[in-house]
Amino acid sequence: MVRVAAIMVALAAAAAVDPAYWTALRTVDGRMGTIAYRLTTANAALCREVEPTPGLQLHAIDQYAIDAQPGARRAFGFARPVQVEAVAPGSPAAAARIAADDALLAVGDTAVTGPAPDAADTSVTRDAAQALIAVQPAGRPLTLTVEHRGVARTVVVPASPGCRSAFEVLLGPGMTASSDGRVVQVSVRFFERYDDAAIAAIVAHELSHTILRHRARLEAAGVHWGLAGEFGRNARLFRRTEDDADRLSVHLLRNAGYDPGAAVAFWRAHGGEIDAGLFRSPTHPSPRARADALAAEVAILPPPGARDDAPAVLATRDQSLR
Repeated sequence: MVRVAAIMVALAAAAAVDPAYWTALRTVDGRMGTIAYRLTTANAALCREVEPTPGLQLHAIDQYAIDAQPGARRAFGFARPVQVEAVAPGSPAAAARIAADDALLAVGDTAVTGPAPDAADTSVTRDAAQALIAVQPAGRPLTLTVEHRGVARTVVVPASPGCRSAFEVLLGPGMTASSDGRVVQVSVRFFERYDDAAIAAIVAHELSHTILRHRARLEAAGVHWGLAGEFGRNARLFRRTEDDADRLSVHLLRNAGYDPGAAVAFWRAHGGEIDAGLFRSPTHPSPRARADALAAEVAILPPPGARDDAPAVLATRDQSLR
């Protein structure tokens, strides 16, 4: 499920009310949602925690600031508090004929609630709707009540387990990607510069951090974030998690039908655009070292058609970081 982070202070008022802006934002969210859907469902067997992943991106009217709501309403036609922003092609939601701008009225027997009267610029309503889906049994069909152009209908979406993870597109000028163990964040600038194969390589790397429990393991090891994380034992342990996430990422890409070699190509062609050169953090390998390590892992992938549910690096997720 994709969540758009509320980093909107830099937007000019004119852009915020322009329907074209919201249409462009929907396109980016749709790209992220499709990539996330493919990676999480194809790799559910590698994840200990799974949730229903029907291929929907939801949004709610109270995510948008009061002065931006006219533009959002023109672009999205909000008739109900929670609506479908985008649907991943080929997903169970698409097969159930759920479409963008359909309203979500209920999950199972539980009605989707609207925002408080004074709510503005918050994701509370959307998050509550997503939580209703997340707590349903991942291996069972999902019953949703949706409304299309004023006509409500109940649909049964085939079971589609996926790795439990949320995904955010970060708005603003930065070029960052991260995982805190629950939420994968990727800056919108990546979507402006790179194609979906490159974005998939970035998302697969961050999802690998989640699958390998890196945040929890780093916290258990007592590492320090921030400036202290750039030195000594802290830097060494961060570097180990980065290397392991790279190794797992090509397996995730392969399972999801992406070319795992795209990760190698991305770091060889574009690593210098992201890496800080002489000021590169010691917690991350250089682009060249990263590309070489990725290529080595690609070389040992199972042959086409074979299952890839037990990459060797997966065995590290319960190991203490020392």
